Parts: sequence; C-alpha cells; structure tokens
Amino acid sequence: MAGDRLSSIIKQLTPGSSGLSAITSKNADDVVITLAIRTPLAKGFKGGFKDTQLDFLVYSLLKKVIEKSKIDPSLVEDICCGNVNEGNAAYLVRAAALAAGFPNTTAASTVNRFCSSGLKATQDIANQISNGSIEIGVALGAEMMSVLGEKLSRPLHPDVLKNQEAADCLQPMGQTSENVGKDFNVTREQQDRFAAESYRRAEVAQKNGWFEDEIVPIATEVKDPKTGEVHKINVTKDEGPRWGTTFESLQKLRPAFPAYGDKSTGGNSSQITDGAAAILLMKRSTAINLGQPILAKFVGSTVVGLAPRIMGIGPSIAIPKLLTKFNITIDDCDIIEVNEAFASMAVYCKDVLKIPHEKMNIRGGAIALGHPLGATGARQIVTGLSEARRQQKRILLTSMCIGTGQGMAGLFVNEQLDKAKL
Repeated sequence: MAGDRLSSIIKQLTPGSSGLSAITSKNADDVVITLAIRTPLAKGFKGGFKDTQLDFLVYSLLKKVIEKSKIDPSLVEDICCGNVNEGNAAYLVRAAALAAGFPNTTAASTVNRFCSSGLKATQDIANQISNGSIEIGVALGAEMMSVLGEKLSRPLHPDVLKNQEAADCLQPMGQTSENVGKDFNVTREQQDRFAAESYRRAEVAQKNGWFEDEIVPIATEVKDPKTGEVHKINVTKDEGPRWGTTFESLQKLRPAFPAYGDKSTGGNSSQITDGAAAILLMKRSTAINLGQPILAKFVGSTVVGLAPRIMGIGPSIAIPKLLTKFNITIDDCDIIEVNEAFASMAVYCKDVLKIPHEKMNIRGGAIALGHPLGATGARQIVTGLSEARRQQKRILLTSMCIGTGQGMAGLFVNEQLDKAKL
C-alpha cells in the first residue's frame, strides 16, 4: 500500500515524457527566453532604414538588448545572427557586437538558412545552451533588403544542372509561388482574400498599440533622394501596413510574375523590408540566479526538405514533424505564426494543416508587415510571444518556408501568464 501511494505521488509530481505536460513543465535545465525585441520593419528602398547599414542596425539593436535586459554583457558567450543577403555579415556582426558594448570574450557568428535564418540562429544558440557549450547567448535575425544581395557569381556546374531538382533551386521565389498556386489550385481569389485579412489584422494591431511592447525605436539617418540632405530620424513603427486595403482593391492589381502565372501580385506577396529582431536565451537556473524575467521556454525546433519548385509549402511538412516529436497537435497550439512569404503558400498550409485562421498570424504577417529575409524567423518569435502575453495563451508555434525547398518550425511556451486568469 505504501509503495503504491508513493508511486502515485511520484506520478503526480513527475511530468510526462511527452505531450503538453512535458513541454509545459519547468526544470532547471530548460532553455528560456528572457528578452525578445525587434526593430520596426521599414519599407525597402524608400523607408526609414533605406540608408542604414547592416552593422549599424545590428549595433543599435544589441545596445537595446543590453539596455532592456540589464544583463552584464560579459556574461553573454555567443551571438548568432541570421542573415541572407550580406556576404560580409560575419565581419559586420562581430564588429557591431563589440561596438554595442559586448567584450571581446563574447563570440559572434552568422547563419544563412534563407528565410528561416532568424529561427536557425535561435535554434543554434538554444542547442549550445542545452548541451552545455555556453551559458547565455543572443540570437538575432537582421536584413537590409534595401541593399541588394549578391547573386550567384557563376551558373551551377553542368553536371549539377543535370539533376532537375538541383536546377529547380534556381527558380525565382515568384515562380515557386505560382507553382504552388497551379499545383494545388490555390486561386487568385483565395490569395487576395487572405492578403486582405493580413492587412486588416496588421491595421487593427497597429491602431490598438499591440506592437508597442515588442518594438524598440531606432535612431538613424536618412538621405533625401532629391536634395541629398541627410536628416536624423527616429524609426518607431512598422511601415508596411497599408490601412484600408480591401479584397476589392487587391483584385485590381496585375500579376507580379506574368512569365510564370497570374495569381501572385505585389499585394498578396510579402513586402521587401529592412529590419531586425533579437532574443536573449539562457538556462532557467541561470535566469533565476541573475534575476532575469522568464518570458518563455524554448521547447524545440526541426527542419525538413521538400521539392525546391514548391518550396513555399515547407511549413505543411515541418509543423507535423515537430508536433509529432512532442506528441501534441495543432489543436494544442494557441498562437501560430506561419510566414506569409506568399499568400499561395500561406493559404495552402493553413488549409492542409487545418489551422483555425483565428489562431494564425493574428497581427498579420509578412504580406502586411514585410519580410526582411534573415530577420523574419526571429521576428515571428517576438511577435508571437507578445500576442501570447496579450491573450494570455500558452503554446506558440512558428514556421517558415525556405528557398531551395526546405521548411522549419519552432515550439515555445509562454510563461508570462496571469495565474489569476487561468
């Protein structure tokens, strides 16, 4: 009898090895997020960051990380920044970190997994903390799309091009969007209706100030294209949302990629954008010892591969793989952020995965806010956690499609919950 009673008590106190009880349990070795912030997202080529260099944007955001978290910079052992377009990003990020106040004992690197680079950076820092390589790290995503990235300096080798899927890696993203529309019959009407809702949600969120706790203002300079005069400005809010956008107005737009199809337009595709996001991670025990606020628990992430010509549907494969690993379902997820690289893929993923639209991209997504390639994977975490706090929801799921045919997904638990409301 005593043995049975002891076994029963242990069962109650010990989280299950899978399912919600496991991912929501709290252990000293959990990897947790203690700060999640981002810059405003500015219009590419004509917005507030059009004349800002990548190193200055990263430097400015890292200064905000120190200022907001009050962390001793010497405790941060590694900084990893996701970036796609800048070939010299590794130099720039290391220099920016030193200038921002991190000592030369803080290492820095960059990672490029295309649109999922910010989530990949988060995964890399989290994995280092989990396996004991480091105690504290910062994950970043940053992209200046106003500065066009380098294209392939030479064509692929003829032997590589003999493989059709290898050759498909060179397809423009607009072409892959049209492929998804054609292959899976995602109509222009479906895409425009989804895009209109993305704009509406972003407008509602902006008007209600829902972005305010996730955005840090950035002081920079902008040059007047007509006079050449340089002005100091303070970029404080996202520039992408187009208030008043409707399905009817989107229907009037011409196809953006007529050589490949007639469904994707400038209105139902992600915007070209400049911006950055940052996430401070450490073990739960470390956060408690340092008095750092615990915002969320990093549960895990995964990556998948798929046919490059339909790269946009990556989340439809990555999400089930991740959920299976932790023995939970879409229904268990409260807030879901799926990147809106194109409405074609967002509609497909929503419908195939049976994601309730009221849970997905509640503040709009890349169609309305913009898609700074290397930053979006981190930006989704920042926005998703902010929305989870606002709604007092627990489980956050984020997912990205990745050029060349890949998908990535991440799972987080919001710990900023008002217990009185639960």
